[in-house]
Order: sequence, then C-alpha cells, then structure tokens
Amino acid sequence: MIITNYKDAEKKDNPHGVTVHKLYDTEHAQVMHMQLQPGDALKKHSTPVDVFFYVLEGEGIVEIGDEQQTITKDMLVESPAKIPHRLMNESDSLFRFLVVKVPRQTEQTKMM
Repeated sequence: MIITNYKDAEKKDNPHGVTVHKLYDTEHAQVMHMQLQPGDALKKHSTPVDVFFYVLEGEGIVEIGDEQQTITKDMLVESPAKIPHRLMNESDSLFRFLVVKVPRQTEQTKMM
C-alpha cells in the first residue's frame, strides 16, 4: 500500500507559476494536486489527452473552449483532449483541485 499526503508529495515546476504537487504518476495515469491563491490563474493551454478536474476546496472558474462556469467543492469537470482550457481563482480564499490525466500524456502540453 502506498499513501501520499499532498503536503509531502514532490512539488512540480510548471509554466503557470502555481503550487503543484505530483500525487500519482505511472505509465497509465497522472494525478496532480493544484492550488490557486486568490487572484491566481492557469495560463490557457491544451493537453493531448482527456483531463478531469475534481474540486477539493474553495471556488473557482473553469474555462473550456468558449464556455466558462463557476465550480465549487465536490464538483468534477471533464475537459476533452486538445480543447484550450484554464482555471482561475477570482475568490478571496484558496482554491484546491486535482488534475487527472488518463491515459498519461506522452506529448507536450500546448500553451496558448
């Protein structure tokens, strides 16, 4: 059995300049824990594989293609491969979520 606390997980450098911890990374799937402080936002980008986001804490805005929606704790959002997307924290509190990529991507993410 392997148990990982996100606070102890490896921090990942990323082009967004936000806090990311690698929770799970195998040849089949990848799970990252991300947190956005108030005012933080991911840069718009697209991934070569399907992604889903699961909100752990707080409130944020997800933008996928031309759609925007406010999301809150316990919501899951599907983001199809190759569609530009980003998440933003326009609230006054911490926004934490998981990013799950299945299958694990082998091509580079494209920044917009």
